[in-house]
Amino acid sequence: MTAALLSLTLAFGLITGQFAPQQAGSEPLAPELEVRVQKLGKNLRCAVCQGLSISDSPSSMARAQLDMVRELVSEGKSDQEVVDFFVSRYGEWVLLEPKAEGFNWFVWLGPVALLGIGGIVIWRQLQRGPPETAASPEQPGAAPPPTPSASDDADPYLQAVRRELER
Repeated sequence: MTAALLSLTLAFGLITGQFAPQQAGSEPLAPELEVRVQKLGKNLRCAVCQGLSISDSPSSMARAQLDMVRELVSEGKSDQEVVDFFVSRYGEWVLLEPKAEGFNWFVWLGPVALLGIGGIVIWRQLQRGPPETAASPEQPGAAPPPTPSASDDADPYLQAVRRELER
C-alpha cells in the first residue's frame, strides 16, 4: 500500500513538472553574447540565495534575474550599464565583490590587518621565550617535599597515612 502511494506521488510530481529541473525563461543568445551574460551573472548575487551568483543559483528568482541580464545584453547595453541597472534596483548588496571605496575598504583590508596583528602577537610571544620555573638546583624539575606543620602532627588521619606510606 505504501509503495503504491509513493509511486503515485512520484508519477504525479513528474507529470506536473514538480521534479523537473528549472529552465530559464528565455532562449540563449549568440555564443559571444551568452558568454557575456554568464560572466555578468557570476558577478551578481541572487536576491534569494545567500552568497550564490545568479548563474549558479537554482532558484526561480535567479533565473528571472539571469533572463533580465540576457534581455539587457540583447538590447545592446554595456556590462557597466547592466551592473548599474541591478545596483539601482537592489542596492550595492547585489554585487558579489563590493567596490573598494569608502567603508568597503574595511572588507578588503580587514583580513590583511588581522593577519598582520596576529603575526605581531605570535612574534612577540616567541621573543619572550619559555617561562622560567623555580626548580631546586639539586633536582631540576622536581618539586621540594612539603614541610609538615604543627597542625599536621595533630591530625590522626594524616598520621595514619604517613604510617602506611612508611611500610
